[in-house]
Amino acid sequence: QVQLVESGGGSVQAGGSLRLSCAASGLPLSFYGMAWFRQAPGQERELVAAINWSSTRTYVADSRKGRFTISRDNGKNTVYLQMNNLEPEDTAVYTCAARYGRQGALTGSYDKWGQGTQVTVSS
Repeated sequence: QVQLVESGGGSVQAGGSLRLSCAASGLPLSFYGMAWFRQAPGQERELVAAINWSSTRTYVADSRKGRFTISRDNGKNTVYLQMNNLEPEDTAVYTCAARYGRQGALTGSYDKWGQGTQVTVSS
């Protein structure tokens, strides 16, 4: 079983940038599709971005396309979320997720989760 630990969150001013990292342990990360989700207090968790096992397919939510980029380095067992031009609305807990396999829609189900990292953007 893969285990996921996020890092890189923090507090920034609007317009700033953060790079979140998700370090995986267990089976090699190349067996997994990966994604980032967000959840703010009182809100439903939603998909932000996703990437397949080989980085040949990526997904970014429309509201964040052009500002957020997902990438992975299977050699380092790490997935990244680069967040640029951050806005107060981006404030949330960001959680790394994984699913086993090398097929399936990027917007499909994920069943392995990290603990999350807080991102706070002030105006």
